[in-house]
Amino acid sequence: MGLNEGQLRAALDAVAARDERVARALARVGHPAPRIRERGFRTLLRTIVGQQVSVAAAASMWAKLEAELGGDFAPASLLARDFDTLRACGLSRQKQGYARSLCELVEARAIDLHALPQDDEEAIALLTGVKGIGRWSAEIYLLFAEGRGDIWPAGDLAVQEGVRRLVGMEERPGEKDTRAIGEIWAPHRGAMAIFTWHYYSKSREPV
Repeated sequence: MGLNEGQLRAALDAVAARDERVARALARVGHPAPRIRERGFRTLLRTIVGQQVSVAAAASMWAKLEAELGGDFAPASLLARDFDTLRACGLSRQKQGYARSLCELVEARAIDLHALPQDDEEAIALLTGVKGIGRWSAEIYLLFAEGRGDIWPAGDLAVQEGVRRLVGMEERPGEKDTRAIGEIWAPHRGAMAIFTWHYYSKSREPV
C-alpha cells in the first residue's frame, strides 16, 4: 500500500520544517490526498495498458479487460486468451507482448511482487527487467503500491514542472537537475513527489 494520509502529512511537515519554500507552498495549497494502489501484478499491468494513451482510453481498456477476465483475475486468465480477444479489449500487439511477458514472469515465479528487494535501486532494477516497464513505471509502482518513502520519479514532467514552480526557476529542469534538487528532501522524496503533482495542479506561479 502507498503512503497513507498520516504518513504523507508527517513527511511533508518534516520537510517544511527545514525548507521554507515547501512551508509556504503547503500553506498555499494544503496537503495532497494519498495516492494508493494495490500491490501486485495488476497494478503493473494497468501501467502497461495505460502507456501512450489518454486516461480515458486507458480506463476503457481496463474496464474491458476486467469484463473479459473478471475483476480479480490472475495472470493465467490473461495468458489463456488469444490475440483477437485481447485486441477486442483494446490491447495492441505491443501491449499484448508486454502484458504476456509480465504474466509469464509472475506465473513462473521469476518475479515476486510481494517480496521485492528492500533496496530501492535493486527493486527498480528488478522491475525494469520486465518488458514494457521503464524506470518511471517502476518508481510509480514502488511509491503508490509499496509506499516507499524516498522514491523520487525525477523523469516525470509534472514533477519537474512542480519543482520549477516550487523553487522559482524560469525553465523546467530536466531529469538530472530534478534528481539533484530533490536530494535536499531526502528521506521524504516520495511525499514530495506527490506534493509536486498536487502543487502543479493547484498553482500557476512560484510562491
